Amino acid sequence: TEILVAAARLLSELGGEEGLTIRGVARAVGIAPASIYQHFADKAELVRGLVAYDYELLAARMEAAEESVPAEDVVARVRVQMAAYWRFAIDNPGHYRLIFNNRQHVRREHADDPGTSPLGKVVRRIVTAFERCEQAGFELRIPARRAAITVFVGAHGRVALYHAAPEQGDRKST
Repeated sequence: TEILVAAARLLSELGGEEGLTIRGVARAVGIAPASIYQHFADKAELVRGLVAYDYELLAARMEAAEESVPAEDVVARVRVQMAAYWRFAIDNPGHYRLIFNNRQHVRREHADDPGTSPLGKVVRRIVTAFERCEQAGFELRIPARRAAITVFVGAHGRVALYHAAPEQGDRKST
């Protein structure tokens, strides 16, 4: 965990994985580079670990946001989850890019059951929130899964646009 926390901090400082090195991470943790190889075979494996770690951080923020709203307010629970997603993406651009630029590795590792991938878990959380809306009597124009994916893709697209031209974006908007 210390290695991943240090790698995450460096990733934030560097703005992307290009400058992330085993030596730099080791220096940040205060250990010898060889010690990292006991946990990660190479930089690619470290990056995969960091991707999983970042998804866990994102999921935890979304869960905390959801839990901050009364269970019966199902629509607000969807909104706060998506706001947490937006905030994570805007506040952590290097992490966000890392997550979405390394999907090939994650996809291969979870090929048998994509729903178990880190992204699959995040999407599943949003789908569940929309299913709760249906169960609470809110009529959706499209099936809950499709509605959730549409909202997720819209949020992802908006984040991508913001990252492409931050001076044009609204940091407070969700």
